[in-house]
Amino acid sequence: MAIEELAISAPVAPASETRVSRGPLGLITTALRTTRGRVGAALVMFVVLVAAIGPAVAPHSPTALVSGSLLPPVNGYPLGTDDLGRDVLSRVLNGGWELLAMAAVATLLGVAIGALIGVLAAFEGGWLDSILMRTVDVLLAFPQIVFALLLVSIIGPKVWLIVVAVAVAHAPQVARVIRSAALDVCERDFVKSLELIAIPRRKIMIGEILPNLISPLMVEFGLRLTFSIIIIAGLSFLGFGLQPPSPNWGAMINENRVGLVANPWGVIAPILMLVILTVGMNTFTDAVARVSLGTLRAHRHHHKPRRRRAVVARAEAEQEPNDG
Repeated sequence: MAIEELAISAPVAPASETRVSRGPLGLITTALRTTRGRVGAALVMFVVLVAAIGPAVAPHSPTALVSGSLLPPVNGYPLGTDDLGRDVLSRVLNGGWELLAMAAVATLLGVAIGALIGVLAAFEGGWLDSILMRTVDVLLAFPQIVFALLLVSIIGPKVWLIVVAVAVAHAPQVARVIRSAALDVCERDFVKSLELIAIPRRKIMIGEILPNLISPLMVEFGLRLTFSIIIIAGLSFLGFGLQPPSPNWGAMINENRVGLVANPWGVIAPILMLVILTVGMNTFTDAVARVSLGTLRAHRHHHKPRRRRAVVARAEAEQEPNDG
């Protein structure tokens, strides 16, 4: 009886310990201790700082016509001017914060919706799981950029619609990944035990299952944030994003491509910002994923010998009276 109680209670302790050691702050802190994590974070922070403080330090208004069109870098205009005679540097410094804000909100919304769908499908199973996953399959048949273009072209290039379109495009992919991860958590003994004592299913999903999915959620957020930036910049390049004269890195590439020979910085500068941000985010996300996988392996190797020693010690203790 004692060994059976030990076997039942053993998985519960590791679940709580795993949740603490692999929490968001712990994962980020551990990832920042790696070279890959520091490089990725530095690249991301550089672009975020440019987007955040750029409007305050820009030498000119992003919409002001300061000189002739498509001038190469000269005194007073380090990156030259664009097709309308606006300062390229000022537009680059002002063109990132709206893009990053829209991408962050769309990613948070998409990951939240996808996580809820994935956990619900994994926990409930049965006909609800089939309906949700078949709906996800249908949505996955549409490429993300095509789906976003469809909504924006029908209703119009509104900021809220772009955010919603990108979020809805992300949700099916997140749902499928989180469902796969949640299936394992839903079969653990501590979840089954909570169901047996009639804990509300909503509390089990939100309070017990979701906290054990922090690692895949963080990795998905990093990946989806990169895709959000690319999609929103792509929509702006095609003319469906933030409308002129609002500065935007995606729109700047489209506006200045006709003058690429006269002043390439109007295209190169926004492309560099997008490339640095994408590479940095992917590098940091990869560091978080590696740390998460390493922590899980270390956790499993750490607890298995202890559990075996406990079982052996209990068995020896029960045999001692018979030996005497």
